[in-house]
Amino acid sequence: MAEHSTPHFHNTSGVPEIRVGAKEFMCIGALPPFDHPHVYIDMGAESQAVCPYCSTLYVYDATLHGGAEPKDCVYHAEEPA
Repeated sequence: MAEHSTPHFHNTSGVPEIRVGAKEFMCIGALPPFDHPHVYIDMGAESQAVCPYCSTLYVYDATLHGGAEPKDCVYHAEEPA
């Protein structure tokens, strides 16, 4: 299975802020099966955005190049068995 072309991030650990290296991404809330509807977020010209479902604050950081800090907030879909 191919990885997502749009980065996906989650906040299972409940941190108040996640720095991300993308201005367009999906927030999934917590890891499945406790995820919320996957929300497409586009920061546009802004440098931060809040998820309307889980209230996670996402802050853009160009040095992360599509990743996130904390690193474990990047969601990787599992391969089907």
